[in-house]
Amino acid sequence: MATELFGEGSRPKSIILTHGHFDHVGSLLKLAEEWDVPVYAHYLELPYLTGKSSYPPPDPGVGGGLMAWLSFLYPNAPVNLQGLINALPEDGSLPGLQGWRYIHTPGHAPGHVSLFREEDRVLIAGDAFVTTNQQSALSVMLQLKKLSGPPSYFTYDWKAADESVKELLLLAPDVVATGHGRPMYGKEMRKELHHLHDHFEEEAVPKHGRYVNDPAVTDVSGVLYVPPKKANEQLPWIIAGGLIGLTTTVLLYKQQKKKKRFSLSF
Repeated sequence: MATELFGEGSRPKSIILTHGHFDHVGSLLKLAEEWDVPVYAHYLELPYLTGKSSYPPPDPGVGGGLMAWLSFLYPNAPVNLQGLINALPEDGSLPGLQGWRYIHTPGHAPGHVSLFREEDRVLIAGDAFVTTNQQSALSVMLQLKKLSGPPSYFTYDWKAADESVKELLLLAPDVVATGHGRPMYGKEMRKELHHLHDHFEEEAVPKHGRYVNDPAVTDVSGVLYVPPKKANEQLPWIIAGGLIGLTTTVLLYKQQKKKKRFSLSF
């Protein structure tokens, strides 16, 4: 893609991470090594990018669809980019991106950042908010447009997430691109972003969940405190165990029936 867009031998000056969740760093090591370029992230993300700390565990108890229900399977362990990863400058500038700045937008991840270019009011919001309902497998598959709060199963601090949406709204963007969903523009986007801000508590924050009223606590060393699991967080494991048990029983029954039929025909 880099070759197609910018010509043979093209490579970026750097790679900038909005945050380090597994779905945002999957090809990072390969690309950084192949292009031989530095990687940047907010200093509060570094524990999760240098192998020092796992993220707060995902919360399948938030409900809202299959993607959320399956989140107990999603990895939250850190990657180790020692020697490649660098802290973003504290002045808000972005190495290699003239005219852009970053804004610290925590809540979904401790060191989550969003990127903004004043000249044309383009906002790369990462997962501070998204443009599809990331909890729903159907919305994800069809990429249905709906400006929504951050993916709830990985959001560890809802008050901070709310404040981050407010800060991004005040930038008055004309274009938004997010970590999940299609870009949105102009009047439609601004109307939905205002609606999300005005109704964040009702529409973005889950009705129940591990972090809803008790956020995880983090600092420069990583995770300090994770609230205990809620009762409904055990449900996916129970259902998964039940489905595995049922499948095993059916397979054993079919195998036994097949053996019996074979012995009679013999």
